[in-house]
Amino acid sequence: GTEPDDVIKSVWVSTALALILSLPSLAIFLTLAHWTNNILVGGVTGFTTHFILLAISPRTSEVLLSLFD
Repeated sequence: GTEPDDVIKSVWVSTALALILSLPSLAIFLTLAHWTNNILVGGVTGFTTHFILLAISPRTSEVLLSLFD
């Protein structure tokens, strides 16, 4: 069966990974869109940042999981 500790660990790792993947991209998008007054520049840069972070997410997930061991 599923242990309660495993469920709690999974929730924390999933939440942390979601924040790591979304917040930097959103911050870059909003900052560049505000500074340049060009939503396209902000969007492309934020989108690129998001997919770079998504590409390294397996390693990030392993690091987060190791924090709970």
